[in-house]
Amino acid sequence: MIEIAGQEDGDRVVDVGGPRGLPSRLPVLPLRETTPLPDGLTPLAIGQERSVRLVNDVLTGNRLLVMVASRKPELENPGPEDLYRVGVAGAIARMLKVPDGTLRILVQGAQRVHIDRFVQETPYLVAEISELPDVIDETPELTALMRNVQGTFTNIVEEVPYLPEELQMAVANLDDPSALSHLITGSLRLKPEEKQELLEEVDVGRRLRRLVDILARELEVISIGTRIQSQVQSELDRTQREYVLRQQLDAIRKELGEFDESAEEASELRRQLDEAGLPEEVRRQAERELKRLESLPPQAAEHGVIRTYLEWLASLPWSKATKDNLDLAHARQVLDEDHYDIEQVKERILEFLAVRRLKPDARGSILCFVGPPGVGKTSLGRSIARALGRDFERISAGGVRDEAEIRGHRRTYIGAMPGTIIRALRDAGSNNPLFMIDEIDKMGADYRGDPASAMLEVLDPEQNSTFRDHYLDVPFDLSNVMFITTANTLDTVPGPLRDRMEVIQLSGYTEEEKLEIAKRYLVPRQIERNGLKKSWISFGDRALRAIIADYTREAGVRGLEREIGTVCRKVAREIAQQVDARKGNGRPARRSISEARVRELLGKPRFISETRIRTRRPGVATGLAWTPVGGDVLFVEATAMPGKGRLTITGQLGDVMRESAQAAVSYVRSHETEVAPGLEGDWFADHDIHLHVPAGAIPKDGPSAGITMTTALVSLLTARRVCEDVAMTGEVTLTGQVLPIGGLKEKALAAQRSGIRTVIAPARNQPDVDEIPEHLRRDLTFVFVDEVPQVLETALERPPAPVASVPAPESRVYAQRASASKVR
Repeated sequence: MIEIAGQEDGDRVVDVGGPRGLPSRLPVLPLRETTPLPDGLTPLAIGQERSVRLVNDVLTGNRLLVMVASRKPELENPGPEDLYRVGVAGAIARMLKVPDGTLRILVQGAQRVHIDRFVQETPYLVAEISELPDVIDETPELTALMRNVQGTFTNIVEEVPYLPEELQMAVANLDDPSALSHLITGSLRLKPEEKQELLEEVDVGRRLRRLVDILARELEVISIGTRIQSQVQSELDRTQREYVLRQQLDAIRKELGEFDESAEEASELRRQLDEAGLPEEVRRQAERELKRLESLPPQAAEHGVIRTYLEWLASLPWSKATKDNLDLAHARQVLDEDHYDIEQVKERILEFLAVRRLKPDARGSILCFVGPPGVGKTSLGRSIARALGRDFERISAGGVRDEAEIRGHRRTYIGAMPGTIIRALRDAGSNNPLFMIDEIDKMGADYRGDPASAMLEVLDPEQNSTFRDHYLDVPFDLSNVMFITTANTLDTVPGPLRDRMEVIQLSGYTEEEKLEIAKRYLVPRQIERNGLKKSWISFGDRALRAIIADYTREAGVRGLEREIGTVCRKVAREIAQQVDARKGNGRPARRSISEARVRELLGKPRFISETRIRTRRPGVATGLAWTPVGGDVLFVEATAMPGKGRLTITGQLGDVMRESAQAAVSYVRSHETEVAPGLEGDWFADHDIHLHVPAGAIPKDGPSAGITMTTALVSLLTARRVCEDVAMTGEVTLTGQVLPIGGLKEKALAAQRSGIRTVIAPARNQPDVDEIPEHLRRDLTFVFVDEVPQVLETALERPPAPVASVPAPESRVYAQRASASKVR
């Protein structure tokens, strides 16, 4: 029972009292990070609207409520399923209204109760309850447990400063085992889960046994902390003694008139070095340089060099690190928020986090994202850093030709400074950031050294724990840094450097993927950047598809974002003019961007499908190419003229591609009766053949255009056109076999962008189809072949036209792009 203290409302302080019995239904007050206990006063701050209403209603009634801890303290308004089922019934003993509208109450805990069921959820929780009395078995064991608990708690009180000595006396004088357990539980700083466990235990004997274990653990932790504190105190005493002596020395020098700015500067540097937490070897080096600085006059040439060197040592994060967030669900959420699809990369990052969670000291691998521009390689690095909770630093390696950019310059040079790695560590402010080394495939080499070789030490987990910058000349541990590199192609990355990295390929996006990326990320970002609001402008799917198909031709989405930005800028101009005309009155009318509106704002389409135009005459075949910026479509044109059997190959082709053309001609000549049975006489001896691959200004190389050249030749000889919706890729041999090629996914994406519906590919590339998105596989028909006759059967139109003397078809060159192509 709780005694009623009365009520007094003159100074906005109300005293209320308790019950003569517990009703079967009581309001439930959820508590965050607080566990109520019987027989104790619980101070609470009430701020939520439903809780304030609950308290006000209780004060006008019997003043009784049930306090229950929340299982999820992060929730602002927990529901019935978020609360424990055991709580404490009590009465509000005092209430104070604060001017900001919140309440401060003091609740006298009475009886432990069980919540049988909730009967009301609004405006606040009400539940049916039943009492949970203690079960006490008066045995010698119970008495022994009480004495053990009292003795251990007494030892804890003697060690812990926040526990008053009066509490020790109160515990020693308690004879009730249940009250003893509740008093000790409420006095210690235990986890809410442990307090709830003790509250729910009705058997007092078992409760005391559990309390014995907890007290023993707490006493051990306190003893260890005391021992550590003693060790730290002795170290502090030594440091304090040195500090006092130096202060006295400075005072003596000042009295003698010997105090100058250089001594103050050295003292400040010493303080910074002490706070930097230097490793032992680095500390010795710093002490040597600091003594040299103190012995040199400020006018000396080396004075500024040494001071700058020590400032660099003091500014580096030798012992500062951020704590990794190893929550896999959080990481997945962050990656999904920032990037669409790219499941392979997301899975690899989650695997890295899982390993770090199971083995915190595990050495991580160096990841290398390889893919065309605009597919999100750099932004993916930012997302990974955000998911891990690490600092992010981007290092651009493109165009770096000097080894000193990586390792730094030696201090013997004027203006020497550390390399990029050390400077990035200083900027990050921690020794375990995430470094994104961009464009690692574009590093060069000249007489100043090879920066790619310097990267070998940086990106090797076996070596980078003792990385030495030429300027610092002391080891710095880079093993805690997570390195991610990016490249458009691996062809220019040296083999030893490539061997140290785990390569993850990022292919271009399909039209459907670009549409989703535009809707989720690009459109909202451009609306914000151009000062618009979502209520002013909206893009339809048909409009976005028109921009993707008619105004961009790329593997990534940078061009797509630029075009969306252009539309937003033009709409922003219209809105600004409208606002000026109305003199700021009224809201701008909403503008829905349709396909027709896109063409009005962006002009005529910049890209059209050339396949139908190119293949309307025999002798032209459509091939597929891989380039560093994604897949592309190329055309092979064949023509013939009266001559002496010469072969001309043009189009700025590399040696491999020229040999592939010669192999295609040799195959057709050796199988003349099979592929072109209607030819009269020695046709090849009486005609010159010209093979051309537009655009002529773009270098091309690789063997995968072999079957395309063969098909163009056969089309020329038989006067049968190549199907306009068919493209092909594959290497051809002299015997007519079709060999596998690389980059099938990128080539399939290029086929989709160009309106191709059928792709002919080598049979041994059939497993590569699994890498192609399923929706793209539905749009394309893949025909896998082993020999050239299978290619011709699919590629050439039927029925064959009558064989006649073949004139030289008109050749036109359509320049498709301004970037270099490479067929592989």
